[in-house]
Amino acid sequence: MEQRTVAFIGAGNMARSIIAGLVQSGYPASAITAVNRTPEKSAAFRESFGINANENAIESAANADVVVLGVKPQAMAELLESMKSIDWQGKLVISIAAGISVTRLSDMAGTELNLVRVMPNTPSLVGEGMSGLYAPDSVSENDRAFAGQLLEAVGKVCWVSEESGINGIIAAAGSAPAYFFLFMEAMQAEAERQGFDKQTARALVQQSALGASKMVVANPDIELATLREQVTSKGGTTAQALSVFNNNQLPETVAEAMQAAVRRAEEMESLF
Repeated sequence: MEQRTVAFIGAGNMARSIIAGLVQSGYPASAITAVNRTPEKSAAFRESFGINANENAIESAANADVVVLGVKPQAMAELLESMKSIDWQGKLVISIAAGISVTRLSDMAGTELNLVRVMPNTPSLVGEGMSGLYAPDSVSENDRAFAGQLLEAVGKVCWVSEESGINGIIAAAGSAPAYFFLFMEAMQAEAERQGFDKQTARALVQQSALGASKMVVANPDIELATLREQVTSKGGTTAQALSVFNNNQLPETVAEAMQAAVRRAEEMESLF
């Protein structure tokens, strides 16, 4: 991976996970800066990863080759307004803020940014993320490659050709961990009702979920429907359970939920 100086402005959990992945993959800690508002959090970053950390967003961004914007969406306008003295020419900017378009971010900065928009998800915290990326045609192949490699430090990446595709990434990956957690939560609750203690119920559910996911990953050429059919004996217990899901329109419910996520993402774009 090409080595550039990278400043993370807004060092929350997602930035922390990316920094951890970079350092673990051998990226030089001396080339990474994390900016947080509190000295205590800056000190924690220095201690945990050996990187540079401070509370000065403007200076850190000005001195970096790559600026990762990780503040909350509602704080982005104020941040970029404060940075209007920075010469953004030649810098790669990566935004991990949901709901703010490339055009809007450039408007906030008062200049056209060389920008890649990224939608990561929370499994990035354990190195198993799925991140969607979008860049306008003006972004070079070299900068696209760097942005992709940055996110590959914490999982897999998927590029979309249209910015609207980021909303689809939100529905299919960004919000998706919560879908699975809800399903697992319901399974654990029922296992407890059937007599298992909480620890055992959770172990049964989480190991089954882990095993199923690994089977999917280990068999990329086998359709998900086929994997499901391989577990489902005609007239057996699994078939009976699946018939309840289908009778309660689980596929339609999933589709409706994902469409709702896309609609909300579209609504958020008008808020900032």
